[in-house]
Amino acid sequence: MDLELAPHHQAFRASMREFAQGVVEPHAAEVDRDHRFPEEAVAGAREAGLMGVLIPREYGGAGLDAIAFTLCIEELAQACASTAVIIDVHTSVGSEPILLFGTDEQKRQWLPRLASGELLGAFALTEPASGSDAASLKTSARRVGEDYVLNGTKVFITNIGQAGIYIVFARTGADERASGVSAFIVPAESNGLRVGQVFKKMGLNGSPTGELVLEDVVVPAANRLAADGKGFPVAMRALDSGRIGISGQALGIAQAAVDQARDVLAARPREQGDDFALAEMATRLESARLLAYRAAWLCASHRPFTRIASMAKLHCTDTAMDIALGALQLAGEEGAIAGSPFERHMRDAKALQIYEGTNQVQRVVISRDLVNAR
Repeated sequence: MDLELAPHHQAFRASMREFAQGVVEPHAAEVDRDHRFPEEAVAGAREAGLMGVLIPREYGGAGLDAIAFTLCIEELAQACASTAVIIDVHTSVGSEPILLFGTDEQKRQWLPRLASGELLGAFALTEPASGSDAASLKTSARRVGEDYVLNGTKVFITNIGQAGIYIVFARTGADERASGVSAFIVPAESNGLRVGQVFKKMGLNGSPTGELVLEDVVVPAANRLAADGKGFPVAMRALDSGRIGISGQALGIAQAAVDQARDVLAARPREQGDDFALAEMATRLESARLLAYRAAWLCASHRPFTRIASMAKLHCTDTAMDIALGALQLAGEEGAIAGSPFERHMRDAKALQIYEGTNQVQRVVISRDLVNAR
């Protein structure tokens, strides 16, 4: 693996930084304060062709790889973590299942609309009673002729109410574990599909998160992804690459915190302990970046990457949380004021340790993979 980004990736990062700092960052504080959807940023991303980073050109996307995707999310998160998670979820778990598991007809029907940003994608796996044990989901999908009828409630769904389609996981078989789960493409306008409670969170305030309620939602069998009962591998593969995106989010938040802490220290008389703290933060960030980029490189090279993606998600998000806390500490009273970027980074970073599989779950994934690889 070449530890230097290829020229085309460097150029892409530069263009992303210009977009993020020029279009996204000016609204970040307001988006967080008002808990509002970042319309300007998402519209700008749509116009810039960023909604289809991973979607092949034949379907209207940019046809880029997982490294470019990571750079995209990293630069967005440095400007506004809420915008980063919206586009991350849309690009990875909201669109990639169709790209990887969809039929030719499904790809032609949905990918161009996702790539253009006409539709925003979302991923509906988690349920109120399942938590990290996704295989125990209760939402049902009953086959009726050429359709399925879905009933159940999903929770903590990113892009809730803004998404045009949801990738929904429901139980179609008698098996109460993973082998009884199927995956479906469910349009937002489907009869019986509605938004339940929308949560007011401690961070990522511009990213809408809430409940998705399905009451006798009729979904054509043609909208099922993969074979009946084979939906759980769809979810797990989507989460693998999604964790690379989360790692990118963590890098962006951490980089913003390091940069702002540096600026604070440069503007005042420093003590050696402050210098040491800043150096430690920057060093940990660089180590996290190398791990995240390695996971992205493995994915882009079509090599096994589940374990490294979990390692990256674990290390990068823990690092981002520690750096955000450290930067706030260095900023002192200024950092603790509500609405300061330091306070926002700390709140935003915490969510990254929880979603796309808690960091406790990542440790389980890593250890099991190590044992099974013997």
